Amino acid sequence: MKFTTLALSTVFATAAAFTPSAFVSKGISTNVKVPKASLQMGFTSSVFKTEDVQMSDTKETILRGGRDLFPMLPKAFEGIEKIGVIGWGSQAPAQAQNLRDSLAEVDSDIKVSIGLREGSGSWEQAKGCGFSEDEGTLGEMFSVIGESDLVILLISDAAQAKLYKKVFDAMKPGATLGLSHGFLLGYLDSIGESFPEDMDVIAVCPKGMGPSVRRLYEQGKEVNGAGINASFGVHQNVSGKAVEVALGWGIALGSPFMFETTLRDEYRSDIYGERGILLGAVHGIVETLYRRYQRQGMSPEQAFIESSESITGKITKIISTQGIKALYDGLNEEDKKTFQTAYSASYKPAKEILQEIYDEVKSGNEIRTVIMHGDRVDEFPVGKIDGTETWIVGEKVRAERDDDKIPLNPFTAGVYVATMMAQIDVLLRGGHCYSEIVNESVIEAVDSLCPYMHYRGVAFMVDNCSFTAKTGSRKWAPRFDYILDQLAYTAVDNGNAINMDLINDFENHKIHAAVEACCELRPPVDISCTAETSTKEIVIQ
Repeated sequence: MKFTTLALSTVFATAAAFTPSAFVSKGISTNVKVPKASLQMGFTSSVFKTEDVQMSDTKETILRGGRDLFPMLPKAFEGIEKIGVIGWGSQAPAQAQNLRDSLAEVDSDIKVSIGLREGSGSWEQAKGCGFSEDEGTLGEMFSVIGESDLVILLISDAAQAKLYKKVFDAMKPGATLGLSHGFLLGYLDSIGESFPEDMDVIAVCPKGMGPSVRRLYEQGKEVNGAGINASFGVHQNVSGKAVEVALGWGIALGSPFMFETTLRDEYRSDIYGERGILLGAVHGIVETLYRRYQRQGMSPEQAFIESSESITGKITKIISTQGIKALYDGLNEEDKKTFQTAYSASYKPAKEILQEIYDEVKSGNEIRTVIMHGDRVDEFPVGKIDGTETWIVGEKVRAERDDDKIPLNPFTAGVYVATMMAQIDVLLRGGHCYSEIVNESVIEAVDSLCPYMHYRGVAFMVDNCSFTAKTGSRKWAPRFDYILDQLAYTAVDNGNAINMDLINDFENHKIHAAVEACCELRPPVDISCTAETSTKEIVIQ
């Protein structure tokens, strides 16, 4: 998932391009040509040393990151004198500072400059992070675009849909367009347009919110780097140098490892994932379990501990370092039975919603939702989502928290893992590679997002993500809440038998080997939300 915003007053994209007649129920209109993804599970680099790793039953090529690779950045960025980072939302502050610091570490002359709207409220924030007009590292966005050899466009997705023609026109000949989300391609597909054919188009997409990209970069300085994994995609390679530029960009951000995708697979998996287990689904799961546990006689405080705290303080931490199967294998026989009961009842209801989300994203409907929300956001601003009793009680629980005493509730684990596995299965059906599936369904959840919910609640997690993510999470969280209450828990309460076929499928699922392979690639640093940082973090009052 990618995290960018332009001041919300600029996020009134042209929703007319997404009229219902532009789509059919099974996908994008046949009037719009959408090339089939041509991703191969292997790429090469003349600058960096790649390696093949076994991801379950396939081999994938990856690039391991590390600060020891920074001396190679000038070669990867050969011909680039100025990098323009456009915007100052969630991703832009992190990416701009990481790029600047990495290049400075090897005494590179490449300049990193921030481009903002004239009068932007973010101007002073950018100056506070060391960017300035006097040094030529802060300026009006279209001026910066016109001066840059690599334009990293990190304004919100809805703003990109509104301004893309002006951006293309402002870019100088031979410049590369860099994205951290494939949303713009999805938008262009939907209206039958494409990127100009004479430019390189690449994407580097950190699998975590912007603040986590910066925090882990800062916290990993003493251990040869720690950061957020990133996918990369090369959509157009006119110059023949696009792969090296993309890899250099990811290394400079501090990515522990990079894997290849396409822009289409990226936006489909990313928009889908944040509406699922990454943000929307976990929000819905906590709300519904909190109420259920109180109905069973728990106090509000204990209900929060057994739902939210169990997920963020115990379940995700085991998955992060050992994998999903290790969580299950570590349960005693009685707790395994409870896990199986919850998993068996929750998997299909969760998958029903998740398949609907994937279809909505693939068809373009969910992109249209984001555009239309951008049109009305001035009248209906993004509101608080942590004002319910659940999260008010959560504040009290966090104030008195003892991390060592947080329980691993097996029923909570069963619901959470069932939803995670259902998300994985939908992506497998969609033809995504293992690296993408694991990062969009597991690693981003446990290493980037849930630590923010653990630190300060659901809003601190969701609202430090992009406008696109915030929109989708708010839309879909209630659907997970409702369907689990209506279908999953009623099945449990009615004494429905455990579906052992589902349990056997889970126990023997091929994703476990891929998750474990990714666990071995994780950096040695866990994110700390309390450590001092130069990144900005959002709290909606």
